[in-house]
Amino acid sequence: MESFSLILAIVVVTALAFDFTNGFHDTANAMATTISTGALRPKIAVAMSAALNLVGAFLSVEVANTISKGLVDESGIRPEVIFAALVGAILWNLLTWLVGLPSSSSHALMGGLIGATVASAGFGAVHGDVLVTKVLLPAVAAPVVAGVAAMAATRLSYTLGKKADGKAADKGFRAGQIASAGLVSLAHGTNDAQKTMGIITLALVAGGAIAPDSDPPTWVILSAGLAIALGTYIGGWRIIRTMGTGLTDMQPQQGFAAQTSAATAILASSHLGFSLSTTHVVSGSVMGAGLGRKGGVVRWSTATRMFIAWGLTLPAAALVGALAEYVTGFGAWGTALVAVFLVSASFGIWKISRREVVDHTNVNAVEEEPAGVVTTAIAAVTPPPAAGPAVTDDLMATIPAPAAATAEQPATANPAPAV
Repeated sequence: MESFSLILAIVVVTALAFDFTNGFHDTANAMATTISTGALRPKIAVAMSAALNLVGAFLSVEVANTISKGLVDESGIRPEVIFAALVGAILWNLLTWLVGLPSSSSHALMGGLIGATVASAGFGAVHGDVLVTKVLLPAVAAPVVAGVAAMAATRLSYTLGKKADGKAADKGFRAGQIASAGLVSLAHGTNDAQKTMGIITLALVAGGAIAPDSDPPTWVILSAGLAIALGTYIGGWRIIRTMGTGLTDMQPQQGFAAQTSAATAILASSHLGFSLSTTHVVSGSVMGAGLGRKGGVVRWSTATRMFIAWGLTLPAAALVGALAEYVTGFGAWGTALVAVFLVSASFGIWKISRREVVDHTNVNAVEEEPAGVVTTAIAAVTPPPAAGPAVTDDLMATIPAPAAATAEQPATANPAPAV
């Protein structure tokens, strides 16, 4: 019984650690565009997001129930399996944070849980229909739907604002952007905080602490909400930089459209119990907003790296989760070995991140993307711009002035004959 109590405590602490990484990993989802357009100062933005994440954690338990009751067979799960799943999810979150890629914390958690469950109880313990309908299909559809909605909303915003005063319109859209960012933060709390609630509830059921099919206890809801709020306040500045300035150049109209579209999609999925990736939704809406503005661009090299990370999230976390579950199968010393590895790897990633610090003081610094083949080719065949007054003045400055006429030298070489 003592051993059981210890492993269950380890699982709960590890789950809250994952929730913390989820918070700072996904701060960008709510506040990156708000920070990049100057609607809010960075520290104020993350504080607001943290508070609303905490509130959102209390609004629903549908997603938590999807994880604790629907994705895997509760009867074949031991607390060690959940611990192994969390190891895979945490390490993937930290690695993608280190390189500034907005990958899905949700899919990292799902991947770790699936890998550890398969290693422990076989493929039959995973409910494939729930995986497809409530995880995989939303992962593909959500960013597309949010992107199209954000593109349409961006074009509508610019159309409606054509006759408005420029400064007044920007001010209005910034105010709207703050409100929509708050809505995204609230939606994030209703979706992502619940995933940790579901994992802890699943661990409690597996350990016999609560009855099967139970809803998350109140202390689980509170602790998960506090953990994700604290992580959000710390701020995942590397990913905020990528989301705010690395994908596209954002104006207030675009930020408002992107965040409103994302919040709508996330809240709808939370109501339906879909374990949606808020990262996928917000990234899709940001790219849609970038394409919605005339002359707007999306930095596709950054987007491509992000897409690759999305594709690798589930299998990579599943592989680490399965390996961790294999090691924990050797008993208490195996579990201790996995715990030591998790702490050591996390500390190593943090040390590497200190080589180039990204925080609230330099989060909006834009790293220039090297020109691609198409851009270089267009530049090579584009004629030079017409010479304007400034260019003409510069050219004239390079031409020496004519020598002044002197008394000994006539002003003209061939003077006109006298009449």
